[in-house]
Amino acid sequence: MNLSKLFKEFYESEKAGGLILLFVTIISLALANSPIQSSYISFWQYDMGGHSITHWINDALMAVFFLLIGLELEREIYKGELSDIKNASFPIIGAIGGFLIPAAIFLLFNYGTATQAGAGIPMATDIAFAIGILSLLGNRVPVSLKIFLTALAVIDDLIAIIVIAIFYTKTLVWSNLLLALAVFGILLILNRLKVKSLIPYLLGGVVMWFFMYNSGVHATITGVLLAFAIPFGNGDKKSTSYVLQHFLHKPVAFIILPLFAIANTSIAIGADWQNGLGEANSIGILTGLTIGKPLGIFAFAFTGALIGLCKLPKDLKWKNIIGVGFLGGIGFTMSIFITILAYDDVALINSSKIAIILASITAGIIGYMLLKWTLKPNAQE
Repeated sequence: MNLSKLFKEFYESEKAGGLILLFVTIISLALANSPIQSSYISFWQYDMGGHSITHWINDALMAVFFLLIGLELEREIYKGELSDIKNASFPIIGAIGGFLIPAAIFLLFNYGTATQAGAGIPMATDIAFAIGILSLLGNRVPVSLKIFLTALAVIDDLIAIIVIAIFYTKTLVWSNLLLALAVFGILLILNRLKVKSLIPYLLGGVVMWFFMYNSGVHATITGVLLAFAIPFGNGDKKSTSYVLQHFLHKPVAFIILPLFAIANTSIAIGADWQNGLGEANSIGILTGLTIGKPLGIFAFAFTGALIGLCKLPKDLKWKNIIGVGFLGGIGFTMSIFITILAYDDVALINSSKIAIILASITAGIIGYMLLKWTLKPNAQE
């Protein structure tokens, strides 16, 4: 199986980015619990234009991350794994299980309580972290498994985007939303008119972000809409979509996601931090990511194959899918992102972040060990 140059580029940047995320998270947690704790945490809350630095990272820079995810999803639909329904059905069905079961487990502990809004937290997968862990296995990893995990994570993010748009919109200003959609419509017209210059799309994207931000719908949705407005053409190296996707890989992997991780893991961990792990919210996150994710991905994919809706790639075994299912439980940045939208209470947000970090580490270690055990050395690339 051959990988496109852009997929290899995406995979490599996410692989390196995942390892960087791990490093900066450790550094951030260490600084947030060091003698400079107060000044370090205060820095990220510094007011800029009426909002904190963290707020601008979460609402503005993360829109660029979602733009890249949208471009990757668009390419997967037109030319990649998702372009063939027979190939696409396997990761799609796995992804459906990977968000339904974790959410159900979370609600099992939290339904009817003030924390039930956090059901979206264990749904998501951190692409960079998951690919980073998979990359540690080197040439053991078959190409088909790389594609499955990447497609699964991209679909997971698409589902997370839909969840954010539908369930985490607290107030809706219709006038601004309609203006944002009007800008989107204009960009689609430019696409149809075969305007290939990136400038009008990027300028339109900024305007669309402004109106979306002031509509109540989370502004990062703008990134995905903009991705599908940008001309894909035939998808070659000269296409507008390809050029932008190629440009964004490194800034997103090495600047935007690390900044998000640093800003959102500046958590002062108290002496009694472990007490929060016994709360229903934390239990829901921990079990949702470490049990719900692998169970949902495996059970739905296996059932889908059993009834003929999809099929397991010939060079993979079901125990490989269980291992990747655990890697799907690395929620980290995406789960933290949804946490910030779900809750307003700072203490609850911080206890949720600790649960996410612990669950992601646990799922990552188990997934790595299972795949190391189940994959043969020197798998063919």
